[in-house]
Amino acid sequence: MANQAIKPVSNAVIEELRGVIGDRVSTAAAVREHHGNGEDYFTPIPPDAVCFAHSTEEVSDLVKICARHGVPVIPFGTGTSLEGHVVAVCGGICIDVSEMDVILEVNAEDLDCRVQAGVKRKQLNESLRDTGLFFPVDPGADASIGGMSATRASGTNAVRYGTMRENVLGLTVVLADGRIVKTGGRARKSAAGYDLTRLFVGSEGTLGVITVVQLRLFGVPEAMSAAVCQYETLEGAVDTVILTIQSGVPVARIELLDDIQMGACIDYSNLEGYERKHTLFFEFHGTPASVNEQAELVKSISDDFGGGAFNWTSNTEDRNKLWQARHDAYYAAMAMAPGKRGIATDACVPISKLAECIHATRIDIDEVGLIAPIVGHVGDGNFHLVLIIDPEDPDDMTRAKALIERLNMRAIAMGGTCTGEHGVGLGKIDFLVAEHGEAVSIMRSIKQAIDPDNIMNPGKMLRM
Repeated sequence: MANQAIKPVSNAVIEELRGVIGDRVSTAAAVREHHGNGEDYFTPIPPDAVCFAHSTEEVSDLVKICARHGVPVIPFGTGTSLEGHVVAVCGGICIDVSEMDVILEVNAEDLDCRVQAGVKRKQLNESLRDTGLFFPVDPGADASIGGMSATRASGTNAVRYGTMRENVLGLTVVLADGRIVKTGGRARKSAAGYDLTRLFVGSEGTLGVITVVQLRLFGVPEAMSAAVCQYETLEGAVDTVILTIQSGVPVARIELLDDIQMGACIDYSNLEGYERKHTLFFEFHGTPASVNEQAELVKSISDDFGGGAFNWTSNTEDRNKLWQARHDAYYAAMAMAPGKRGIATDACVPISKLAECIHATRIDIDEVGLIAPIVGHVGDGNFHLVLIIDPEDPDDMTRAKALIERLNMRAIAMGGTCTGEHGVGLGKIDFLVAEHGEAVSIMRSIKQAIDPDNIMNPGKMLRM
């Protein structure tokens, strides 16, 4: 099934699936349509049916049926992906793990936990509140832990706490033939065999269905403080970020919003007291003394690059409002042009190349004549564009794709990557080849070895 065409799944196969999970198999048009796209710009293509699994064993039984009949399988968590990961390009069966939402164990003494794939990050942190622990990976959307693992998600806290790559200790995965495998474990390091956990983290559903995740946890810091500083120039803001990181300041978050994005957030999230200028949001974690020291050091760096007033607060309500506004940046950008559509894309470069890359990208945006606010987790060199286009205007899409191509190729040329956290999905397949060259053939060999019939999320990440 290396180059599948869409062909309907037979009623006989659907009845077999119902034999496993009963009425948790849905062929209703509304359910299928909901599962045929994420928060992206790709044309939705619904699966033939949606199966709501409740256990690893159920997923295994469902996949075995699909494997026997050569039916594609598309894993689904919350549908918040941005690169077409859940579009059923070859038809098939969607396995929705959102109802697998049990926190199986929390090992507070060892700072780890084990959860089913459908557990959402906010749900997990709410349940951890009384333990003094938290899970730091924060991609913005209230995504599922399984989906975050599958796309190697990161987010605002990655500059200090790392991405899903660093914070997943082990996995339970259902392979394309229905076998259940467990990778990794609770030990903080291991030299035993191939690192299969890292293979499946970021595999975007193309190698198997993640059903259980073992996660690293962290102690809640004694003190947290957020700060906002605004700049007349984008270069001043970016240079502040670069020197802050190079100086070894252990900031938890540094987020950049250019003047267009900041203006959108002011309007959408009612951020009073701020100007429509290039802006950095900071957060500092540690003891009260260390938080103060970090803030003072970053303020002095910011002053050298033309930063305005360094407004900071330890008030939880103020911090939450600030970060909610940052997480709502995509919706704020969309609110700038009601009726239009947003294309979110990202790139990541070495921190020393960040200023050059963002500056060149701003020039590109002006040249193509689109509205495209810049926002990003610039502490680790990752930034995003939200391109606002008219869905009825083919020229808008042409210009948007040209801008995305220039951004991705520039990032790759600088030693960076075409995607820091959104993943490859449908949208960046060709850029993966540009970035990795002959290594993509090794990826194909791995895919063929684990999924020889190409039923696991076909059409994503790799051209087979």
